[in-house]
This record gives sequence, C-alpha cells and structure tokens, in this order.
Amino acid sequence: MAEAKSAENTVFIGVKPVMNYVLAVITQFNEGAGNVTLKARGKAISRAVDVAEIVRNRFLQGLAVQNISIGTEEVQGEGGAINVSTIEIVLGKGK
Repeated sequence: MAEAKSAENTVFIGVKPVMNYVLAVITQFNEGAGNVTLKARGKAISRAVDVAEIVRNRFLQGLAVQNISIGTEEVQGEGGAINVSTIEIVLGKGK
C-alpha cells in the first residue's frame, strides 16, 4: 500500500512549461502528501531541477530535498538501443 501511495505522489517531468509542474507539486503537498517525487530523463532533467528549486525557494520554503537518485535507462530507438540519463528528486517536509 505504501508503494501505491508513493506512486500517486510522483510528478513525471516532460516538455510542458516549468510552472505547470510547480503547480502539480504544490497541489500534491496541499492535498496532504508527505513527500513528492520528481522523475525526469534526458533533456528534461534540467527542468526537474528547476521545478524542485522553484518550489523550495519561492512557494514552500519548509521543503527539503530528501533524496536524489541518478541512473541510466536503455531505450530502443530507430538506430538500436541508446542510453538515457534519469533523475529522481524526492522533496519532503523539512528534516
């Protein structure tokens, strides 16, 4: 059950404007989430970092970065398998 709850508190970062994701994170916390995970890969990694910093510094000052995980996924492309970098940032209430 805890795993399903954490899946609900995940924001997948893509190509939308940064403020859309900031609003999604703030909404999760306002609905009572203890922590929210931002997941991104490839070129969206910098957008995920921007989202985390904007939420922490401008909107919810009591938040802290609980964990940052980086990795690589193998994705099948037109020319075969390629490696894509991934990041997972967990934001939570202050320590």
